[in-house]
Amino acid sequence: MKILLFQPPIQDFYDTDIRLQPLGLCMLKAAAGRFLPHIQVLVRDYHQGHGRKTIPLPSELSYLREYFRYPDTSPFSTFYHYYHFGSSFEEIGKEVAHEQPDLVGISSLFSPYHREVIACARAIKKRLDVPILMGGSHVSAAPLSVLNDPSVDFIIRGEGERPFVEFLKAWKGGLPLEGVPNLGFKRSGEPILNPMAENFSFDELPLADFSDLNPQRYLFEKKPLCFINTSRGCPHKCTFCSVHLTFGDKFGRRSPGNVLSEIRQRYAEGYRVFDFEDDNLSFSRANFKAILRALIAEFPANDLDLVAMNGISYLSLDRELLELMKKAGFRSLNISLVSENADVLARLKRPHTLSKYLEVVNQAHTLGFDIVSYQILGIPYETLDDMVNTMALMATLPVLIGASIFYLTPGCPIAAEFPEMTELDIFKARSTAMAIETDQFRRDDLYTLFITARIINFLKGLRLKEEKVSLQDALSEAEKGGHREKLGAQILQKLLDEKRLYAATKAGLELNPRFNANLFFRVMEKSRSIKAKGGVEIVLSSLVFLH
Repeated sequence: MKILLFQPPIQDFYDTDIRLQPLGLCMLKAAAGRFLPHIQVLVRDYHQGHGRKTIPLPSELSYLREYFRYPDTSPFSTFYHYYHFGSSFEEIGKEVAHEQPDLVGISSLFSPYHREVIACARAIKKRLDVPILMGGSHVSAAPLSVLNDPSVDFIIRGEGERPFVEFLKAWKGGLPLEGVPNLGFKRSGEPILNPMAENFSFDELPLADFSDLNPQRYLFEKKPLCFINTSRGCPHKCTFCSVHLTFGDKFGRRSPGNVLSEIRQRYAEGYRVFDFEDDNLSFSRANFKAILRALIAEFPANDLDLVAMNGISYLSLDRELLELMKKAGFRSLNISLVSENADVLARLKRPHTLSKYLEVVNQAHTLGFDIVSYQILGIPYETLDDMVNTMALMATLPVLIGASIFYLTPGCPIAAEFPEMTELDIFKARSTAMAIETDQFRRDDLYTLFITARIINFLKGLRLKEEKVSLQDALSEAEKGGHREKLGAQILQKLLDEKRLYAATKAGLELNPRFNANLFFRVMEKSRSIKAKGGVEIVLSSLVFLH
């Protein structure tokens, strides 16, 4: 019996091309390899490594053309082209048909890209009469919607390893499917959802089997990157997150010895970059310290690059942990402030505090970390002033601002406060759609703040020699730099002089009419200064921002 599992392509304005290793599928392959070694499982990645193709903007997103209207080459550009990232649906159908598998499994992790998953299934069905199984976060969030599609035969909700193994046993042996936990199937065309059950112990699962993947497809700074998870689930209950639909209320952790064993094996396989994808990596301080100390002792200095690109909760971080992280191989720190308003954080049931955030930023900067701090723009509970205050605060800190725009995730607790999500709502559940507006803020505000974050980051990234400089002196220095710095300085100067933002196109500078200069100046006036990554302070004179 041959099973083919694959990661599908996506369509959007941009792609996160670093963090695409299909870890979950490789975990399923490993589980089948341990419990059902006589079954052949192949993993294919039809997303990463297959390039991109410009495609028409979907009609449902046509309103965005007012915002993403120019192929802007300035440092403050947003988006323009809409792309298909990965193999075409026709190519996927052809390749799968060539493999002649007995079962096809497709990962559906992100709700707005489920259309692409269904398109893959339909392309396969046109060429091959094969049952199709789907799993992933979107399937857990909307199981009946997925199962009701005629191109879908089976689904698995929640954690997949045990259900996948039990399903293959039952399906191959002709046993009743009702006994397979987490499985969804159809009887006489009617959807059936089996009860949920516990997965195998996370600590006892075999290591992900990456043997079908080319390591050169997954690189960080030209070195092979490998995903590592030390935990599953989350001990917190943030209302904008749907992780509990997949993992329930359980927070599973691997032992330090188990994690270290995997890192040793991956190191022997040639990996040198390890991306810890679970953002509660530091939740157990004792476990995290044990892992870090072992890495420091076992591996040559500067031989490992450790990253946590999905972010790391700063609740448990302190100077001791940060020092160990630095010695072990962490050079950057990604943390999420979300909002500086304590009332907003409380309504989101987010336990992180501003005081702890500021403490960690100060300690991490002192130790030499490159820090990226994330803000979510457009949280329904926020006012425009809240967003301005959060961005202004981060402008004054030695962090780059990671601005993302809020979107509703199907099944997250906060979604219950909105009308039931339609298929269109789910399609627009992406940051680039800027889909949520309230009586407190409009789409133009979100767009302006998103670009404002880019302007601030441009200034933070300038190579300045003095410890404190004026904005005009900083722009003068930028004029002496390369093309990007010169262009950014020129556009910023025009923004200061004319109170209007321009895009850089082949035809010259073009006015950006959706950018609200008054809102930009509100952020600048609130911050009063901008702290560059290296600690240089750019002073913003009040006379500059009179408007």
